Amino acid sequence: MLPSVSTLQQIGLAVLLLATLAWAIGLVRTVRRDRHAPQPPGAAPRLLKAVPRQVVPPSESVELTAAEREAFAGLVRELTRGH
Repeated sequence: MLPSVSTLQQIGLAVLLLATLAWAIGLVRTVRRDRHAPQPPGAAPRLLKAVPRQVVPPSESVELTAAEREAFAGLVRELTRGH
């Protein structure tokens, strides 16, 4: 035991380390399972099944006018110019 660390802190650290280890093992198993799942030839790689695809409802999207699209494209060009 470390003399400057309380028993409760050592228990907390052990619990956090075990939780981190369990999370890492679960993540590795999920990635390996999805990577080795059979796919039809020529199919695009699959996303993880645990991460749902984001779908925007029609009520949350708007059509841009040509002027708005051009202004947005100009803004993107300006922001990416330094990269």
